[in-house]
Amino acid sequence: RSFPIHSTSTTNTKSREENKKTLESLYRLSVDINKIRRVKEWVLLQDVAYVKEIAGILQEMGADETTVANILERYPEAVLHTPAAINSQRALWQLVCQNEKQLIKLIEQFPESFFTTEYHENQKANILFFQELGLKNNIITRFLTSAPSIFYNPVEKNKNVIETLQRNYLSLGGSDANMRIWILKLLSQNPFILLNTSTAIQENLEFLQKNDFTDHEVLQLLSKLKGFIFQLTPATMQKSMLFSKSVFECSDQELKQLVLKCPALLYYSVPVLEERLEGLLKEGISVAQIRETPMVLELTTQIVQYRIKKLSALGYDIKSGTLESLNGTKKDFEVSYGKIQSKKERPIFNPVAPINIED
Repeated sequence: RSFPIHSTSTTNTKSREENKKTLESLYRLSVDINKIRRVKEWVLLQDVAYVKEIAGILQEMGADETTVANILERYPEAVLHTPAAINSQRALWQLVCQNEKQLIKLIEQFPESFFTTEYHENQKANILFFQELGLKNNIITRFLTSAPSIFYNPVEKNKNVIETLQRNYLSLGGSDANMRIWILKLLSQNPFILLNTSTAIQENLEFLQKNDFTDHEVLQLLSKLKGFIFQLTPATMQKSMLFSKSVFECSDQELKQLVLKCPALLYYSVPVLEERLEGLLKEGISVAQIRETPMVLELTTQIVQYRIKKLSALGYDIKSGTLESLNGTKKDFEVSYGKIQSKKERPIFNPVAPINIED
């Protein structure tokens, strides 16, 4: 077959042609070459590619023709890796995958995570470390696909962060018996905690203690914030707290209680809090109402507007009532909405009351 030859200018202005052998191999696999040209044409310019070999490995694992084409269209760089590197990666992921059917499904959904082979040794050491720690394989596969960067760290770095968390958990009054469960839960909720440094973790915890949060309250905040507190800095937390103190006109002690009730006041930046507060005030909600139910600030302005509109359609006046009905997850809101709806639809007379004949 003859293929139209495309050329492009590389950074050194040297004109290069697409690799005809690569094009032919991709064509035979029914890969949409134009899709690759639009997004990552540079892959087609490489002198060496392992299209047949990589497709063969994927087929060995059970991928059909459509799946192979889909993977190579989504992540064409896959063909630039040597078969040896991909087989090593395959063996590595098999440590945590139930079978090759699950592995192929993961590769199709997250090809970039699988084909990032540069950190193979770190990935392997970290997988073994997480298994030793007690993380289940299904959690580790979730990490590999949704938070692959935590596997690029040298294992010593991740161990260091875990040890810092364990040390602080115990010093804040946590028990030895619960420590392992606490660490595993924290990691499952937020694996990106491992991208922080031990120093940053220490500084954030010290900031809370300096602001008169008791050890028990700090532990409470860590659990409520699912470890996201470590992605903040003392400076950003300070700004958010000062903003809330000014808006709600409260004392330090009252502010502390508000933060414990709604950790979002600590977690969200001032611009985010400002925007959400403004959105609520525009709907006619008072600062006093927000102070009573600060958790409403965890919701985006769009969600708040949508929920107010739905409640208003039922004749529920949010301005005079409590904000509790706005709160919570989508499921929580649907339950509250359902209760208000059924109350509205309930007959105003008692259907079992005796009928007055004279009426």
